[in-house]
Amino acid sequence: MSSKTVVPKGCTNLKLRRLTRLVSAQCEPFFSASGLTTTQYSLLGHVEQLGPIAPGQLAREMDLDASTLTRNLQPLLGAGLAELLPGEDARSRIVQATPAGRALRAEVKAQWKRAQLSINAKLGEARVQRLHELLDECLELMR
Repeated sequence: MSSKTVVPKGCTNLKLRRLTRLVSAQCEPFFSASGLTTTQYSLLGHVEQLGPIAPGQLAREMDLDASTLTRNLQPLLGAGLAELLPGEDARSRIVQATPAGRALRAEVKAQWKRAQLSINAKLGEARVQRLHELLDECLELMR
C-alpha cells in the first residue's frame, strides 16, 4: 500500500485574502448605518476589552504591526470613540474606549450578530465551526 503525499496547490495568501474580502463584503452592509467598518468595530471591541492598554501591546494582541494599528485607530480617535491618555512615563501612552465608544459598540453588537448569522447561513454552521477551529490552530502555529 502506498501513501500519497498531499501537496497544497495555489497561493495560501491569495486564497485567504479573497475569502476575507468576500466575508467583509457580506458583513459591511450590516455595519454601514453605524458609520463603523467591520475592522473599526473589531478594533473598538479589542480596545474596550483589553484597555486601558499600551498601543504596542494592543498591536501584539491583535497580531498587527504598529503602523497598521495607528492607521486603524485614527478614525476611532477622531470620532471620539477611543482616546489616547498619558502612560506611566512621559513617552508612553495608553488607549481606551470612551463612553461614546462603549455605547456605540454595544449598539452595533446586534448588527455584528446578524452579520455572523448571515455568514453561518451562507457557509453552514458546521463549516464555520471547522473554519474557526482551523484558523485558531493556524494562528497559533504562525505565531
